[in-house]
Amino acid sequence: MDIAGSTALVTGANRGIGRRFVDELLARGAKTVYAAARRPELVDASDPRIRPLHLDLLDERSIADAAEAAQDVALLVNNAGIATGAQLLTDDLDKVRQDLETHLFGTLRVIRAFTPHLTANGTGAIVNVLSVLSWVATPQGSGSYSVAKAAEWNMTNGVRVELAAQDILVQGVHLGAADTDMMAGRDAPKIDPVDVARASLDGVQAGAIEVLVDDSSRFVKAALSADPAQLYGVPSGI
Repeated sequence: MDIAGSTALVTGANRGIGRRFVDELLARGAKTVYAAARRPELVDASDPRIRPLHLDLLDERSIADAAEAAQDVALLVNNAGIATGAQLLTDDLDKVRQDLETHLFGTLRVIRAFTPHLTANGTGAIVNVLSVLSWVATPQGSGSYSVAKAAEWNMTNGVRVELAAQDILVQGVHLGAADTDMMAGRDAPKIDPVDVARASLDGVQAGAIEVLVDDSSRFVKAALSADPAQLYGVPSGI
């Protein structure tokens, strides 16, 4: 897909990875970027090509309204998300449901709302920002988030299959940790959010259905074909 001259929509566009997607799309010549957020008044719209838009993944009405307002979208970037930090065995199940409602069902609602526009426009792309935690869980309070991202990952695969005949690229983007507000206070190596946007959009232009942004995502993806004990520090044979 050629990004120059295209119209894109980015969710969670007011900060972090989402904001870097907006900047990178503009740098590559996008004609219009709908910068969608729960609080669009926080979006920096100093560039006239940026159009702030209200969109809340948990509010079906806001998704429908956004799809009605942005019918010319050819590239949809699903970046918005949360992290409740819920543990699977001890925390309130409502927190687990919130992660799933946001990452799985919320993202799917957005895709369902915008797919008719993408297909009507003849071609396009959907980008889902996922995580290395789609494939592995860690002890740092990521159990609920990992479940939600794993579900979103295979939802991405399912949507790709369903759109295979429509000339719509469906891309999953995996990374470890980026230096964003969501990861503030986490003691882990963090990449610059702009690296995520650049790698993803390079992949969009090349037609890549999966992008592994960093060493962490590449290591875990490669390890999936081996004994999973190496990912969890469990001696083999237990």
